[in-house]
Amino acid sequence: MSRNGYIIHDQQAIYYMTFTIVGWIDVFSRQSYRDILIDSFKYCQKNKGLRLHAYVIMTNHVHLIVSVQDGFNISNFVSDCKKFSAKKILDEIESSGVESRREWMLHQFKYYASRHSRNEKYQLWEHDNHFIELSSTAFTQQKIDYIHQNPVSAGLVYRAEDYVYSSASNYAGIDQIIDVDCLF
Repeated sequence: MSRNGYIIHDQQAIYYMTFTIVGWIDVFSRQSYRDILIDSFKYCQKNKGLRLHAYVIMTNHVHLIVSVQDGFNISNFVSDCKKFSAKKILDEIESSGVESRREWMLHQFKYYASRHSRNEKYQLWEHDNHFIELSSTAFTQQKIDYIHQNPVSAGLVYRAEDYVYSSASNYAGIDQIIDVDCLF
């Protein structure tokens, strides 16, 4: 493991990954911030070769299963997606009049930024990344099930496919907010 997270050895493999908000702050309790992240995924699908296989956006973290098309690499997707979404979400928090937690959130993001020299003003995402290469069908299915059951386990929905910000609906063949390359 490197100082800044796990190294992706095979840029063309399929990976399970988690992005976590600093301090486990419930950023994605607001739809507008979830939508910014979805837009970031869509941009990466169109311009960064992202193949999104499974996802769930919880209130303070995101689980993904991804790969990239030939000619692209996962490291660039992670960097670009986190950088873009952080900027857009932080801009929205700063400029929107609807965020009742604005001052507290910005104070927290400033505090976490002060703990790392590579930050400028705020830090939204944890820097450390832990990626797991998915090498077997059974292990991949286990991770997909885990991702889809997150909202059920959290008591947000009774059925995984009813949670809007998850690929469970893609796998069930019903309404979806983003295209997913289903694995099974």
